[in-house]
Parts: sequence; C-alpha cells; structure tokens
Amino acid sequence: MIILMQILRTILIIVLIYYMSKLFARYVLPLLVRYFIRRSQKTYQKQYQQPKKKMGEMNVEYQPEKKKELNDLGEYIDYEDIKE
Repeated sequence: MIILMQILRTILIIVLIYYMSKLFARYVLPLLVRYFIRRSQKTYQKQYQQPKKKMGEMNVEYQPEKKKELNDLGEYIDYEDIKE
C-alpha cells in the first residue's frame, strides 16, 4: 500500500510540474520577453539620438599639461655629444 501511495504521489508531482511549466510558458514567459525587447529598444534609441558627425569632421579635446616644478635646480641646457 505504501509503494502505491509513493507511485501516485510521484505521478501527481510530475503532472503538477507539467501544468505549471505550461502556465509559465503561456503567461510569464511572454511578459519577460516583452520586457527585454523594450529595454533593448531603449538602448538602441539612445545610441541613435546622439548627434552624428559629418564625414571627415574631427573633434579635438585639449587637456592642459600640469606644470612641473624644478625647485631651483637651475636652467636646463640642451646639448649634443661631439664625437672626436
């Protein structure tokens, strides 16, 4: 009798899992797919809303260099080695 109850319980669990997966695929899965499609559409729209550059146009951004302090070491003189 105990073995029969365990078999019926196992069959019931399998049937419940089957119907739960059907319900999930029918109602929840389409909602998830729509959410991800809308999110990807928003990211693509943001990319195309940025102003486009014309062909050959360049944009140069200037960043000033930091001044180096030499602490009164004197003036640097550039020289060349002379081979004798």
